[in-house]
Amino acid sequence: MLRFTTLRALSFTHSVIYAALLTCWLAPGLNTPTYWLGWAHGVMWIGMSLLCLAAVRRHVIPFWLAMVVVVVGGLGPFAGTIGFVVHSRRENRRVQLA
Repeated sequence: MLRFTTLRALSFTHSVIYAALLTCWLAPGLNTPTYWLGWAHGVMWIGMSLLCLAAVRRHVIPFWLAMVVVVVGGLGPFAGTIGFVVHSRRENRRVQLA
């Protein structure tokens, strides 16, 4: 079952993996961690893309958020994480006003 909180947690995890990938890529001599973190990032991006598309079909997340994860997520998953934070804040504000 797809839940917003699960997708948000996966997005944050993906951002941490990507930050570690960038750090290892910039550090000299860290080829092995860079290789595995690159694979983790790629697999996680594909998985997040598929999950987000399924979540849109089930009305768990809005279409714009899924597109941020799918389109921009391959180059920088931070955008998807920011999208989840923005959507959470909008929903909280909407619930408080109701």
